[in-house]
Amino acid sequence: MMFKISPPTIPDRAWCRPIGKDWDKPYTVRYSSNLDDGPWHGMPLGGFGAGCIGRSPGGDFNLWHLDGGEHIFRNLPACQFSVFEQPEGETPQVYAMSARPELRSDPLRGSPEDDTLSRWSWYPKEKGTYHALYPRSWFKYEGVFKSQLFCEQFSPIWANNYQESSYPVAIFEWTAHNPTDKPITLSIMLTWQNTVGWFTNAIRSPEITVRDDGSPEYQYQPRWGDSTGNLNQWIQDNFRVGFLLSRVQLRDRIGEGEGQIAIATVTNPSLEVFHLGRWNPNSDGAEVWDYFASDGSLPDREDETKAGPGEQIAAAMAIRFTVRPGKTRKIPFILAWDFPITEFAQDITYYRRYTDFFGRNGKNCWSIVRTALKHGDMWKEKIEAWQSPILTREDLPDWLKMALFNELYLLSGGGTLWTSATENDPVGQFGVLECFDYRWYESLDVRLYGSFALAMLWPKLDKAVLEAFARAIPTRDDTPRKIGYNQATAIRKAAGATPHDLGAPNEHPWEKTNYTSYQDCNLWKDLSSDFVLQVYRDFVFTGSEDTEFLWECWEAITATLAYLKGFDLDNDGIPENSGAPDQTYDDWELRGISAYCGGLWIAALEAAVAIGEILINNPPANPNLQPLDYPESIEEAIDTYKTYLQQARPIYQETLWNGEYYRLDSESGSDVVMADQLCGQFYAQLLGLPDVVDRQYVSSTLKKIYDACFLKFHEGKFGAVNGVKPDGSPENPDATHPLEVWTGINFGLAAFMYQMDMKNEAFKLAEAVVKQVYENGLQFRTPEAITAEGKFRASHYLRAMAIWAIYRVKS
Repeated sequence: MMFKISPPTIPDRAWCRPIGKDWDKPYTVRYSSNLDDGPWHGMPLGGFGAGCIGRSPGGDFNLWHLDGGEHIFRNLPACQFSVFEQPEGETPQVYAMSARPELRSDPLRGSPEDDTLSRWSWYPKEKGTYHALYPRSWFKYEGVFKSQLFCEQFSPIWANNYQESSYPVAIFEWTAHNPTDKPITLSIMLTWQNTVGWFTNAIRSPEITVRDDGSPEYQYQPRWGDSTGNLNQWIQDNFRVGFLLSRVQLRDRIGEGEGQIAIATVTNPSLEVFHLGRWNPNSDGAEVWDYFASDGSLPDREDETKAGPGEQIAAAMAIRFTVRPGKTRKIPFILAWDFPITEFAQDITYYRRYTDFFGRNGKNCWSIVRTALKHGDMWKEKIEAWQSPILTREDLPDWLKMALFNELYLLSGGGTLWTSATENDPVGQFGVLECFDYRWYESLDVRLYGSFALAMLWPKLDKAVLEAFARAIPTRDDTPRKIGYNQATAIRKAAGATPHDLGAPNEHPWEKTNYTSYQDCNLWKDLSSDFVLQVYRDFVFTGSEDTEFLWECWEAITATLAYLKGFDLDNDGIPENSGAPDQTYDDWELRGISAYCGGLWIAALEAAVAIGEILINNPPANPNLQPLDYPESIEEAIDTYKTYLQQARPIYQETLWNGEYYRLDSESGSDVVMADQLCGQFYAQLLGLPDVVDRQYVSSTLKKIYDACFLKFHEGKFGAVNGVKPDGSPENPDATHPLEVWTGINFGLAAFMYQMDMKNEAFKLAEAVVKQVYENGLQFRTPEAITAEGKFRASHYLRAMAIWAIYRVKS
């Protein structure tokens, strides 16, 4: 409700940019086939797996991730806040609160010369600032109105919350302070276009093709602009008022893209409420603007007429009030949506997580509105209570505090899936895309670093992901596929192999894994180790008590380690790399024993030994998980792993150590310094496992990495490059992955350096990468890779959430 308050306190650690300020030279995409929407990304609004909507730093709504796993970046001019202000005795002024009027042209009509909303006045650029600290963001308007105006936006997301964090809702709290000696009349209007029915693929059986970079992709054509049968209903519910935007449902069973959208606010005797139930967002907007610009009102007209073929409709509501001199008032607006179904392949559907709390018929938007209006203040307090201990720490630099929270944007904006709960999945199944260019879920090699945020803040969801991998490891899929890298033919999934990913939005995630076909991931030498290490990490991070989780994964652990050992062709205890790119650096060939994969293997064996010893002392509560020959079979596995370790550790050291750092591999003859060469050691130290190599070698290696890959690579401007010669020069000037700065790898490397008391170096390295992202138009679309030419690859990338690894070791 409306009540007297102070202006909002915007944390000074939030990312900040002048409203609507253009970007001089934003970074552009490296490959034309990759996604590049430009720099106008703001913080996304909406809960995990519920779909999200983004509002740019210019004030326009332009990101529409309402179809699970799909990306739409288009401005809808009619979705907008507008403000009327009239100090007593003065001429009013009124603006639509987007400072990007060049986007006024309606994309549904496609003509830059049309008159879409041409009667509207648009907010001037750089008159105020946009601030973001996920899941909250703020617009602070300055230099235009006599009032001091703020709009705070947030969704109910905070750590260890498995209910409200799924809600499809955004709260906009408008605060108006009158610093003058005259009363000021204000009216805030929210207009919204009815887009119900748009967010589903119009192509029922999309064709899968191979992109020019060898990655699979599929056709996606949303029903953008298909509003036939849409209607708007005005709701008055005690002190709550608003519109339900819906659509005539032609079938008994609700489908993907069907449901409701709601815009709402509150009223009381000191407020005036106005509404317009139906107007044409493809027009010049006069039917709305002429009323609103004259006195802040609307014609109070309801119209539930359904949209005809080719017709577009929108709704408008406004709240008018007076602020006395020196006083402050607050008005909340709610944006909610209820699209309960996510469909993958045709007729493969799941209910979203929030339906566990609001029902599944697609008619619960107003219940979500009521919940938000009742609990919004408490939700904000919960967010503040979660963030405050981090924001107030004096030992953390401000850039790190900012990036820690803002990099969490991907948990709602990354094509996220979060399904309703079942007996087998009591918090539902969860998944975040590797990115929208590589559109498959929870790539295991990438989440080795990128899942730190989820594991630390929502560990039940991270465990759900790993349990899905555990179920997938024993499965087999003999479907032949052409491999993009070398055009060879390979089966999709070998039994015992850890899959690379949990599937894609156009098939059946969790059931059909290994969607990517750029490489034959059955041959990869890091995935099995990645799986074991992440399982043990989540056990340790959650208090080393959840032995049932370890039992759920044990059979898969033994199976996948046995599978990986099959690549140890000379039986020396370490699987060899094949000479094809067979690990996360999938354009970078490693030959024989490699520092990267070999170190992960040793650390994973130690983790498996630790897990086995825990399970011997903790029989499972579920008898179906206990082997018939328990505990003898576990003891036998432990003995086997210890034997491998006795072989592997000295061979790794003797073969790869060159006196200063570890060689890339044993057979290529390369002297490249690989930035991520000791990832296995990082994990071993993190989890309290025996070292992969002695600490003196770790220290020497990290110093060499810092010198060659960071300081000597363009003087540390961009971050640490993946691999260069000791003098900082490229081994191959035309190489791809070696000459990229990977954001997530850098954050993981910084955490490793901090572990090893290289604190200043760790912060310099991580700060350089954060600056690259937030100073070059990459915010809220953090890429996998940045180049020294000011290019990027693979935006909205999962691995960048590795920044939470820095916080973990710092704590």
